[in-house]
Amino acid sequence: MKKWTRRMAIIGGVAGGGLLGVGFWFARERDRLGDRTLLNVKPNEAGLSGWVKIARDNGVVVAVPRAEMGQGVQTALAMLVAEEMDARWNQVRVEDPPEHGVYRNVDILIDSLPFSPEETGTVVDIAHWMAGKAGGVLGVLATGGSTSVRDAWHPMRVAGAVARDLLLRAASRKVSVPVSELVVVDGEVRRKNGARVATFGELVDYVGDLSSMPAPPLKKPSEFKLIGKPLPRLDIPAKVLATATFGIDVRRPGLLYAAVLNAPTFGGSATGFKVKGSLPKGVETVIIVPGGVAAIGTSWWRANKLLQEGIEVQWQPGPEPNLDSAALWQRYEGLMQDGKPALVRTLGEEKKPATVRSLEATYRAPYLAHSTMEPMNCTAQVMREGDKAKVEVWMPNQSPTLVRLIASKVADVPQEAVGVHTTFLGGGFGRRAEVDLVRQAVTCALAVPDKPVQVLWSREQDIKHDFYRPMALARWRAELDMSGGAPKLASVAKRQVAQSPADQFGARVVGLPLQGKPEGNAVENPPYAFPFYKLEAIVPDGSVPVGFWRSVGHSHTAFFDESFVDEIAVALKKDPFEFRRELLAKQPRHLKVLETAAKEAGWGTPLPAGSGRGIALRASFGSIVAQVAEITVTDGKTLQVKRVTCAIDCGPVVNPAIVRMQMESGIIYGLSAALYGEITLAGGAVEQSNFPDYDAVRLADAPAMAVHLVDTGSSAIGGVGEPGTPPIAPAVANAIFAATGRRLHDLPLRLRQET
Repeated sequence: MKKWTRRMAIIGGVAGGGLLGVGFWFARERDRLGDRTLLNVKPNEAGLSGWVKIARDNGVVVAVPRAEMGQGVQTALAMLVAEEMDARWNQVRVEDPPEHGVYRNVDILIDSLPFSPEETGTVVDIAHWMAGKAGGVLGVLATGGSTSVRDAWHPMRVAGAVARDLLLRAASRKVSVPVSELVVVDGEVRRKNGARVATFGELVDYVGDLSSMPAPPLKKPSEFKLIGKPLPRLDIPAKVLATATFGIDVRRPGLLYAAVLNAPTFGGSATGFKVKGSLPKGVETVIIVPGGVAAIGTSWWRANKLLQEGIEVQWQPGPEPNLDSAALWQRYEGLMQDGKPALVRTLGEEKKPATVRSLEATYRAPYLAHSTMEPMNCTAQVMREGDKAKVEVWMPNQSPTLVRLIASKVADVPQEAVGVHTTFLGGGFGRRAEVDLVRQAVTCALAVPDKPVQVLWSREQDIKHDFYRPMALARWRAELDMSGGAPKLASVAKRQVAQSPADQFGARVVGLPLQGKPEGNAVENPPYAFPFYKLEAIVPDGSVPVGFWRSVGHSHTAFFDESFVDEIAVALKKDPFEFRRELLAKQPRHLKVLETAAKEAGWGTPLPAGSGRGIALRASFGSIVAQVAEITVTDGKTLQVKRVTCAIDCGPVVNPAIVRMQMESGIIYGLSAALYGEITLAGGAVEQSNFPDYDAVRLADAPAMAVHLVDTGSSAIGGVGEPGTPPIAPAVANAIFAATGRRLHDLPLRLRQET
């Protein structure tokens, strides 16, 4: 009998969930076109599918069901439709669609499966197929994991092709010319001889009752006119002209504001409170909310001042009220020695050379906060209509599906009675996938029926009450074969300890049982051809809440892995770049990206004294990124990152300008964490509170950056929002070693004077 494995259990779970779901067999790819009336069709508009409609003013309106948080998703997704539709870019605009299963994100569920990207075979194919079916049934709208373009690449192009076909048939009806003699060019229908037949706007009245036809063939890459071009972003004009609405900009009639004071220790709560004297002007009430207390009034400043100075709260402490960082690191070190792994994986065949030299290194990465530039906020209103209630939520969020689910539970109303309005996000990075502010905002709205309430956290509350990037401990060990003339690598093994954001997220948001399994992308297989590789991943219990942070597990494992690869190269007396080339001989995509970064950075050319270059490579979210950091160290302790050269292969590029922007953004975000990011604990609480003690790279200190797009011929679509972050920390650490001979094993990277 075949052994029942965790992998088979997961596949069975996905399959079972999908097969039991109503309409499983109807979750077909072609059903993602949706009904033509789905996209809020108004007078003087005609729907062509759930994804696109045309307007009498010749506008093409594209549904973008993913949150725009600065990553350019509105532009990239609209380009997919416009390309197949042959629309002009200046006639395209975007619109938020209603929440509907048509707009589900299937790839984000597929990415949660416990496979490395390079794994193939029947088991993997079945799991992906089952996850796709389950995603169709669940219909979850979510933005994250760099999946937006990957998920939309096919359905939105199909929607554009179907729209083009409908317009051709509508024009044929209008002018009584066979479809075979018509083409769509630059946003209008023409005869093949170039004579104009109709603009899109002139066809609004001719498409309504046309029957749907099978989708025509999609364009070949050689036929692309828009995809691959650095088209201007659609969201920029509104942001420049200050007409864009972020969550913090929401203003509803009669709006009240709520300031929040969260429990000082993790998992704590308020059991009661006492206001000192009477409520001040501008504050209407104080209530207990999930995780703390809230003051509600016409002035957020007065409400917050009351919480800081005019109230005494009785707190129920969390489960570890005395927890501090030193004790937690000790706990992790104990688990490193004796903890039972939740996952053990081996690749290759282990051999024992006659003469062995061992190389070992231990690395640390601290907790990190998200520190989104827009403060955390959520606006909610509960309106009573007889014995029924309706809830409206305005929020910068990464999953309106989860917002609706939580709001309905808190207000005790059906999900159909909840309306969710997703605004622009002033940064997401995974933090805005959480629903803690939804719980607090709806609780506040229930306390003042019919009045909208905007919950707004101070920066201090944000940093002290985040869902943090996990702290992690890793121990790498390499065995070097010293039997021959020159030493050779015989085997490598890694043992790591880190909490799992995916495990915690499912438990706290939708009540799934904790599995104690590691974060999937924190245990992905390395691309290097190690003779033998062993991984042991330990998942500790802990009261510190962890969540998805830009690039998730890759953000710390890349530092561990790429730092140790450098250490092996040094031990073997090999150039770190050349050593990686050897290990990537059978990985042509990775190799080309690595070589591009090295060449463009001038790898091997002389640098002034006190300077150094470091290189790092990481494949994540379907893309491969290599970075070379050039640094200088003055007076033995002052570090400056002068230049970063980045190469990326993300498969077909939709908009090269957006890819470059996202690589630069990821580099700065990762560099801020590498140089400054550290959340520490004392007395069961976070010690940091604002940017003075949780700093970021400033403009004056930002390195020069060059991004090179590498075409390896791959047709696989990769993400770009997150893959730029993981390689920068190890690249800088390796550059520090090249410049100083000092190997830094702990993040953040701090140079201290030698004693």
